[in-house]
Amino acid sequence: MPAMTSHSPLLEARALAFHRQDEPVFGPLDFRLDAGELMLIEGDNGSGKTTLMRILTGLLRAEEGELRWRGEPLTWDRCSGEVVFLGHQLGLKAELSARENLAFTIGLHGHRNQSGIEGALTQVGLTGYEDEPVRKLSAGQKKRVALARLLLIPAALWLLDEPYANLDRSGIQLVDALLEVHIAHGGAALVTSHGAVQFHGGEPQRIRLHA
Repeated sequence: MPAMTSHSPLLEARALAFHRQDEPVFGPLDFRLDAGELMLIEGDNGSGKTTLMRILTGLLRAEEGELRWRGEPLTWDRCSGEVVFLGHQLGLKAELSARENLAFTIGLHGHRNQSGIEGALTQVGLTGYEDEPVRKLSAGQKKRVALARLLLIPAALWLLDEPYANLDRSGIQLVDALLEVHIAHGGAALVTSHGAVQFHGGEPQRIRLHA
């Protein structure tokens, strides 16, 4: 196994490809994502954006190619605690409150020393909804609870699949602001999008998938 060097990217894909019923979905893809970088995966519905995310999170396996984490073959044991995924299914417990959902999350994954549940909920605009059962929240408010997790979990890499879905304009601006702070502090993010991202922290990398 090659020795890890200081120049190894956080995440690297080499000739990554996926097929469905013998038809190519995407690939081969080559990319590398370093600390302090944002990568946008763009494409229309059906182009394979969510499929790529599911491969990166270990929910699917690519037929071809290789994924590496910090210079070594990617396994979820190896990157445990360093990667957080936000997808279409938010992973919230409907009967628990926003506060209880976040407490459950940090019980599993730990939390940033400077962040607290109250502060995270305030930052995402949920003041007054802290103790409301999640099942009573709107789709946009549920998404904001999920976004609050990003402020709490000490992950180096954010994998965000259509994070702007179900959000109003202020919610979209919130996602952009969270990304900019995360990248500015040395984090990295890979985001699927139809083009809503307004990132002011430098030019992101872009990969365009085609249906």
